[in-house]
Amino acid sequence: MSPSEIVHAFITAIESKDIDAAVALASENISYENMPTSPVVGHEGLAATLRAFLEPAGTVEWQIVAQWEVGRVVINERLDRFEIGTGWLELPIAGVFTIDDDNKIEVWRDYFDMGTYTRQYAALTGR
Repeated sequence: MSPSEIVHAFITAIESKDIDAAVALASENISYENMPTSPVVGHEGLAATLRAFLEPAGTVEWQIVAQWEVGRVVINERLDRFEIGTGWLELPIAGVFTIDDDNKIEVWRDYFDMGTYTRQYAALTGR
């Protein structure tokens, strides 16, 4: 698979809430970096973080607005949508994925505004 195909398969697994399939596409030493927070390293940390984001959502849609592949790096602009209760949390994101020589995601960085996330999450959950 090309780097773009790997990222597409990863996003498809996330939209299906298939954490095992998503983690299988990641390197054992993946560094997942939500840029406003500290990095999460390794399969266990990635799985726990994905569970925290995905479990509250009934439906998950990650709409890719634009995507570029430069060598083994994939950069995308996305609108990550999570249906929580009766509404949608919508988070604009710029994502950067680095693919290693084993065709696994070794670095995943998402750039977004944490305030946008927390305001919407609070409004949808009352927390």
